[in-house]
Amino acid sequence: MTVPRVVHTPADVRAVCDPVRAAGGVVGLVPTMGALHDGHLSLVREARKRSRLVVVSIFVNPTQFGPSEDFTRYPRDLEGDTRKLAGAGADVVFAPEAATMYPPGDDTRVRPGAVAVPLEGEKRPGHFEGVATVVTKLFAIAGPCVAVFGRKDYQQLLVVRRLARDLHLPVEIVAHPIVREPDGLAMSSRNAYLSAEERTRALSISRGLVAAARAHAAGERGRDALESLARAPIASAATSIDYVAVREADTLAALEDHVPDRAVLLVACRVGTTRLIDNMVLGEDPLPS
Repeated sequence: MTVPRVVHTPADVRAVCDPVRAAGGVVGLVPTMGALHDGHLSLVREARKRSRLVVVSIFVNPTQFGPSEDFTRYPRDLEGDTRKLAGAGADVVFAPEAATMYPPGDDTRVRPGAVAVPLEGEKRPGHFEGVATVVTKLFAIAGPCVAVFGRKDYQQLLVVRRLARDLHLPVEIVAHPIVREPDGLAMSSRNAYLSAEERTRALSISRGLVAAARAHAAGERGRDALESLARAPIASAATSIDYVAVREADTLAALEDHVPDRAVLLVACRVGTTRLIDNMVLGEDPLPS
């Protein structure tokens, strides 16, 4: 088991990626903010299947956090993360400083379009501009590659897909399924903030999603009915709810009352002070047994 090489500058990343491509190989990229768990490692393993060289970026991106969000306390453990990546197939860890990604005088931002406007866009103004900007920088640094993103951050995935397509970036975007704990909770770095009691309450999120997904599979097509089924268990356990919404699966456009055979159900809520998100693609994601 080889510990991945840790590099800190764009020039270092290009120095390892360019020879691989010159020899006909594929570069895999997994952008992360660190605090890695098995969900992240599954993205790395997917990249390993698709590429000769796997680069994992670890960078807590300041521009995607709002002024009242958890940037300063977001968990950071580069040494521990690097050890975890050794067993998942990563070759290189790119761990830049903020001043490297945003050098003095930095004044350019990437503004995403309509898919970034609702839901997280409403609740976290500026968030997706920060995401789009840092992802564009990472794609520019890594060069042509296969980039793997998790479907738990579903709206982010759509933003990144649109970004790569609209800007003609030489990047193949691969979506990887949500990885869940045995009890159904979606894996997240922010789960570490939950107390034991809050973690138990957080299971209401997956229960709500499953209840709505089963109803959809049984033929329910009423938007309000499906949202109500998902919301009921969450409302009894969450401290607050930002949204429980059924949307068009590829654009996040609002639906009228009728839900098609394929749609996405998205949830964002707080349990205690921890904000959690989750989703399920109705008509596509497998139902739990």
